[in-house]
Amino acid sequence: MARIIDTPLHEAGGSCDARAIHGAWGALDAAARRGLLYTPEVKAKTDHLYEKVKHVIPAIEWPAYAPLIAAINDMKRAKNAVVLAHNYMTSEIFHCVGDFRGDSLQLAREAAETEAAVIVQAGVHFMAETSKILAPEKTVLIPDLRAGCSLAASITGADVRLIKARYPDVPVVTYVNTSAEVKAESDVTCTSSNAAAVVEWAARTWNTDRVILIPDEYLARNVAAQTGVKIIAWHGRCEVHERFTAQDIAEMRAAHPGVVVLAHPECPPDVMAAADFAGSTAALQHYVEERRPAKVVLLTECSMSDNVAAASPSTDFVRPCNLCPHMKRISLEGIYDALRELKHEVTIPEDVRARARQAIQRMLDLPKEKPRAFKVGMPEAAVELV
Repeated sequence: MARIIDTPLHEAGGSCDARAIHGAWGALDAAARRGLLYTPEVKAKTDHLYEKVKHVIPAIEWPAYAPLIAAINDMKRAKNAVVLAHNYMTSEIFHCVGDFRGDSLQLAREAAETEAAVIVQAGVHFMAETSKILAPEKTVLIPDLRAGCSLAASITGADVRLIKARYPDVPVVTYVNTSAEVKAESDVTCTSSNAAAVVEWAARTWNTDRVILIPDEYLARNVAAQTGVKIIAWHGRCEVHERFTAQDIAEMRAAHPGVVVLAHPECPPDVMAAADFAGSTAALQHYVEERRPAKVVLLTECSMSDNVAAASPSTDFVRPCNLCPHMKRISLEGIYDALRELKHEVTIPEDVRARARQAIQRMLDLPKEKPRAFKVGMPEAAVELV
């Protein structure tokens, strides 16, 4: 995984993007290899979309992306398909082919409600599984089968069964960044948007002062600090967010006086304590769009900054870059191939799907609320690691 902090490219207004890994240089001929050309018709269909990504994609490269974008959007209409684009997708996917965009909670709701027959998950595998759990009658495609998640891989259904045996009658709240089999062993799921609210709900509903929150250790520690609920946690971590440190924040503040630091709750507690604001990807986006800080840094996957910047041109983004190698496996050409061939369909055994659905539905049935911010500057709360 690449990590770049405040390079000259960023100072020049550039982007730390998948193109730095496999994008422009690997994808510039992807359309041509599929017989897709940049014609006047393609130009007319896509010029308005380029306005959303011109801060990321140089004009000289746009003719390489536009044919794929036009073809994908045409196929979506022909096949009654939608693309669910996570906030960590690169901008040409997020802004140009994504029909629904947002964090995992937003996309889960859209998967459940869309009338499309085909869902293409521009995200990682657990997100595609979540779509299939909620919409079993639909064809759900993942553009690259290798698009996994270090956090989801940290725990199995068997692990959860052992945890429940050790802590009987304690509710299991499971982060959606997990496999279907893990969700199936859980009482209720949560996202970073609603983790604190779900933990509080579980404690009330089960009439207990202890809740199992798995698998992200740092999310569990941060939720414990917010709620006062005693948390039993698992030693799972996101390989993107665990790399940020309080020292990174100190260095960015020294280099960029006045910068507003926003952190994702999968970051370590000392990062949360040193930040100015913390919350889910949706909460971070809302903060920037509503408060319009002059200069901001988002401590999360780096494509997020590119996507938020499109709607916030008056804000200067300092871009420390932790790329998620799994998210970056999703590409325009992968989406095109998946739609054209209807390949990489996600399937889940019905008994697993039904039990996982119950855990997700409990979350979805809770009152909708604006993504809750995490209080920053809080002392670290103790959790029991299992």
